[in-house]
Amino acid sequence: MLTRCYPRRLCLFLFALLLGGCTGIPEGVRPVSGFELERYLGTWYEIARLDHSFERGLTAVSATYNRRQDGGVEVLNRGYDAAKGRWKEAEGRAYFLEGAEVGSLKVSFFGPFFGGYHVFVLDPDYRWALVAGYDHDYLWILSRERQLPPAVIEDLLQSARRAGFATDALIFPDTAQPAVPSG
Repeated sequence: MLTRCYPRRLCLFLFALLLGGCTGIPEGVRPVSGFELERYLGTWYEIARLDHSFERGLTAVSATYNRRQDGGVEVLNRGYDAAKGRWKEAEGRAYFLEGAEVGSLKVSFFGPFFGGYHVFVLDPDYRWALVAGYDHDYLWILSRERQLPPAVIEDLLQSARRAGFATDALIFPDTAQPAVPSG
């Protein structure tokens, strides 16, 4: 009986490791403490990002966060695909990894698969944030406004460099709202 269970347990362990493996925190990143979800909720605009397939080519990208009834966070990411002349949206859900006072969450847009979402630099007035994924391939500069002053961007870039991110690879998509119907 034990030998029959061992492969099953190993498979379950490896599956659990695979599902949870993308929620880790990159080396050099320390999520903010004293995080207040109520202040973070609402719409944020993407100022810069490291390129990745699920946002490639999108401009006017925003993320809107709302509270879920189950205690989690509802996530709506939206961006304009100029090549196709339409908006793209992705709905997801997020949950805290270390308690609601730490800016470290796991977010899912694809069923049981979660990725890390770690706020590691945050303006005291919640006007801008620096967010990392589970490794150094995912980084976002977010703002409550569609633009940030150059001095703030430079400070955020320095923080990202100190945390080990390749800031020279960041892209700064057009943040202006396209002159098209928002449907």
